[in-house]
Amino acid sequence: MFGYGALVIVSRATGADIGMVSVNGGPLFTEPELGWYLFDGFEGHGYATEAAAALRDWALNEYGLPTLVSYFAPDNEKSLAVARRLGGKEDHTAVPPDPTDLVYRYAK
Repeated sequence: MFGYGALVIVSRATGADIGMVSVNGGPLFTEPELGWYLFDGFEGHGYATEAAAALRDWALNEYGLPTLVSYFAPDNEKSLAVARRLGGKEDHTAVPPDPTDLVYRYAK
C-alpha cells in the first residue's frame, strides 16, 4: 500500500530468522518510521544495525523518502544505541505517536 513495509532478518550463517526490520507508515505514524526487532538471543551482534542501515539507505536513496524517524521509549537503551550508530539525531520538534516516546531522525 505504501511501497514499503517489513522484512525478515535472516542469519547468513544459519539461514534462521532472527528478527525483523521495517519502514512503517499509516495512521499510527505521522511520518515513515524505521523500526527493528530481534528475537531473543540475537541481540548484541550488530544484526539490527546492519539490517536497519540497509533499509534506511534503501528508503532514503532508492525509494526517495526525504527523511525517516524512529520512536523509542526513553528506557530502551539498546535501540537508542542502534539509532545513534545509524546516525540518528534526537528530534525534539517531531510528534511521536506516544507523547512519552523519543524521536530520532535520519536524513540523507
